[in-house]
Amino acid sequence: MKLVLAIVNKDDSNSVANGLTQGGFSATKLATTGGFLKMGNTTFLIGVDEHEVSKVMEIIRERSSRRTQAMPELNTYATQEYLPPNVEVTVGGATVFVLDVEQFHKL
Repeated sequence: MKLVLAIVNKDDSNSVANGLTQGGFSATKLATTGGFLKMGNTTFLIGVDEHEVSKVMEIIRERSSRRTQAMPELNTYATQEYLPPNVEVTVGGATVFVLDVEQFHKL
């Protein structure tokens, strides 16, 4: 048994959730915030048999995309006289952890 812990951008969360449901997978969905960009994410907890991990990974890969987004430059202070320039950052995609699970119960 495996626990797939997938952190996806909030913009992709509905698509990932729909794909998991269509694929026959149950998931717990948690609203989370990233530490670096302080942007909204969704963390999915998905318990699956080992042979199903690749299918879950495929769904997540297909439904979460990387893209660039303009954000104010980090580590600068804005004042009325000075507005920091925007910089392009890459957001989206997914960070996925696959963990061994000793026991799994649906009660």
